[in-house]
Amino acid sequence: MVKQGQRAWVVRLFQVAACCVFFMAASLAHADDTLTGNWREVRQDDEPAKVLAETWTTTLPTFDPARMQIFRTGDSGMWVILRPLPPWTGGARVLSIRTPGAGKVSLYDAQGDKATTSLDDFGPPLHGHGRLMFAIPDTVPASHPLLLKFEPTDQPPGAVTISLDPWADFLRDDANWLVFATACFAIMLTMALMALCFTLILRDMTFGWYAAYLVCYALIQGLKSGFVFHPLEWQLLAGLGDSLGTAATALSVSFAALFMLRFCKVDEYVPLLRIPVLGFAIGMPVIATCQMTGVALLVGTAHLLLQPLLLLGALLLLVAGAVAAARGSRHAWFFLVGWTPLLLLTAACGAQLQGMFAAAPWLPDAAIAIGAFEAIVLSIGLSDRALTIRHDRDKARQLADADPLTGVLNRRAWTEGALATLEEGLARPVALLFLDLDHFKSLNDRHGHAAGDRALVAVAGALRHELRPSDLLGRYGGEEFVALLQGADRENAVQIATRLCRRVSRLDVHVGGNEALTVSIGIAIRTPVDTVQSLIERADQAMYAAKLGGRNRVICSGPTGPALVRSKASTTL
Repeated sequence: MVKQGQRAWVVRLFQVAACCVFFMAASLAHADDTLTGNWREVRQDDEPAKVLAETWTTTLPTFDPARMQIFRTGDSGMWVILRPLPPWTGGARVLSIRTPGAGKVSLYDAQGDKATTSLDDFGPPLHGHGRLMFAIPDTVPASHPLLLKFEPTDQPPGAVTISLDPWADFLRDDANWLVFATACFAIMLTMALMALCFTLILRDMTFGWYAAYLVCYALIQGLKSGFVFHPLEWQLLAGLGDSLGTAATALSVSFAALFMLRFCKVDEYVPLLRIPVLGFAIGMPVIATCQMTGVALLVGTAHLLLQPLLLLGALLLLVAGAVAAARGSRHAWFFLVGWTPLLLLTAACGAQLQGMFAAAPWLPDAAIAIGAFEAIVLSIGLSDRALTIRHDRDKARQLADADPLTGVLNRRAWTEGALATLEEGLARPVALLFLDLDHFKSLNDRHGHAAGDRALVAVAGALRHELRPSDLLGRYGGEEFVALLQGADRENAVQIATRLCRRVSRLDVHVGGNEALTVSIGIAIRTPVDTVQSLIERADQAMYAAKLGGRNRVICSGPTGPALVRSKASTTL
């Protein structure tokens, strides 16, 4: 079950997404009641003047230019006649066509001359951003009808809206859209770059699949809106919008599936859906490749399968994420918050191409905004994953470095720490204590190994309590402990070792009868020629000298050999 706190932030993130969409609807949608329109298919003997005259004598199909309209050009094209409605305002104006698709559009003047443009056209000196634009000079009467021709194309048509605005209004709207789109694409690509950095640092392809997905999605939206052509001016992509968009769409959902498998831990939480999701991730690039081969049979088959599989695959990812979240996958909730609104908006934009949601021309722009929202949400989820990975690695490292019985450093970890300390140089003195419990074998033989383990744990706790946090304490083996004291000269090391002897002897641990457990300690002070191994050897020799001298004492290794610095626990030297 998901905790109440997790549900609360999930609801809040959904509310943020809903607010984003509402704001988009309020800020980008505007009703334009200054135009009315008619359309008909292009015929072989058509002339521009004849078509304009026909609008006054023949009843043609009408449409509202402010509502999204699909003009299926077929093999000959489509005429669109626009008539400004009163009150008319003179002066230079701009005719804008939003979401025109990949085809070309021509505007005819009174002499029958035409100006043709498209999203990937780099000829005209001025371009609209996210739309096509035609400059209408002030010599054209404000009441004069305008004639457009949507040129024949084999590319999918767009669901267009058309507006006629004064230059000041056009420039304001164009600048607003440019700022909005630039911010959204910048967010997506920044999050992709961050994910790529995490991929290299953590060596986790979850972040890599996410970065690839974001780049593909940004490319899809950049092609649809024309952002890659203007303002980015990527002329190399001109004419490749449809094929490149198809490939990017297939790769984006494929990368999304691979990302979702790892991010939501589908193997762990929804193992039955692992194969379908993986099959979808592999199958989509194959279908896209078939569509671009040029072989009629493969192209036709791919064209029939692409859109249904996209829908089914997106729903499959949604179901897998929902089940994983319900079964306890924390990161699956991040995926659902980011993926669900994007899936809904993608479906709505697809429905617009079938004539639905004509009164919502802001949906294509909302898809760009939701892409940025998803990038932020999933990046937060990936950051959470990175922190989880780091925490797990730190915990694993801690477990690998710790002695499982006493909790102090094991021999390997202590040796690595001692090497690092000695590599810091001779600026500070360093002392090494080698400790060995007295008569520990007798304790094991008399009371059992469980009692011996309890004694080791008690001794380790006592040593930790007496030593500083900066001192390096480890279990060297069996009943042997080592401690590396930074900044401790001979006198300080002796005082510390003396306290350790007293602390151990006062533990409520008995070897036999009333004989308390004690410890013998050897000390070695680091010299310029010492290594970790030589320090250990000198401290070990001093410890054996303490054993031979009667145990429960401290002996310091010196230039002339071990020297007694402390005898029994009751003696202070």
